[in-house]
Amino acid sequence: MASLDLADLDQPVASAARALRRAGIAGLGVALPQASVSTDAVAARVGVEPDWITRRTGIFSRRRLAPGATIADLGERAARAALEDADVDAAELDAVLVATASADEVMPAAAPLIAGRLGASAAMAWDVNLACTGFLAGLEQGAALIESGRAATVLVIAADALARLTNHDDRKTAALFGDGAGAVVLTANGRHLLGTSTLIAEPDEDYALVVRHHDRLVEMDGQAVFARAVAGMERCCRTVLAEAGVDVEDVDLVVPHQANARITAALADRLHLDPARVADEIAHVGNTGAATIPLALHAARADGRLPDEGLLLLTAFGAGFAAGALLIELRPTAEEN
Repeated sequence: MASLDLADLDQPVASAARALRRAGIAGLGVALPQASVSTDAVAARVGVEPDWITRRTGIFSRRRLAPGATIADLGERAARAALEDADVDAAELDAVLVATASADEVMPAAAPLIAGRLGASAAMAWDVNLACTGFLAGLEQGAALIESGRAATVLVIAADALARLTNHDDRKTAALFGDGAGAVVLTANGRHLLGTSTLIAEPDEDYALVVRHHDRLVEMDGQAVFARAVAGMERCCRTVLAEAGVDVEDVDLVVPHQANARITAALADRLHLDPARVADEIAHVGNTGAATIPLALHAARADGRLPDEGLLLLTAFGAGFAAGALLIELRPTAEEN
């Protein structure tokens, strides 16, 4: 048998075909619990004035899962909304990925449970745990599946219930976290194309942000996390802008992880952006972990701040420390896959 000479393959044609297959967002959906906990209530419990909390966080209320409700419940609701928005049936899904740091069980993972509820019985399914950077990691994995040809339609869900990992008597963290979910449907050449991206890990050797097995509660050095978060997201944003050959002035809207309103404001200052061009949606949902970016995207679309055409820049920072950024090309109409 003659050996295969790779040099004989039509590499330029194959490369061109791969370049034409880009993952894009075809649908977006969110889900929030009905129950809301006011900053006044949190402040009374930890013994501070409400204004002390709002000045430091920008949070006036946060959503909480009802007793007995689960991440799978929230994720399923967000997923169904995204599938409807994309006009995609769950049976068409090739993969279901769930970004979460607060799954209902150690095992099974949330993704196969939600896939089963949706009727996506033929889809591969797994969880992505990169804390607050998990949604970006899920988009990276989903895009890789589509652009490599291993999948045509991928559902990426971000769902967290960080309130159940919170020490509600700790004034440093009690006011920060809420529960919520967001989801996107990715397809080949979907309407909003995923572009240049980066994910980095700069080890948190001092464990400034950690949840340990013994108590499953957030421990955080707020000052250290603040400094690293702003620097990490700025670095990632500048990396993808440089690689894409665009300036920050070309970006229509920056959507950062909604960790803290002061972090969002500091990032806008570092990037020399008018705050109006940076999404700040934390006020009435709190820090919902991996779900913050899709929730902020949905809010921006609902109030008309997400343009029909232009450039969108997502960025996140989370425990690890992991950070990332992703450019998205917003297009006015869907193109044929």
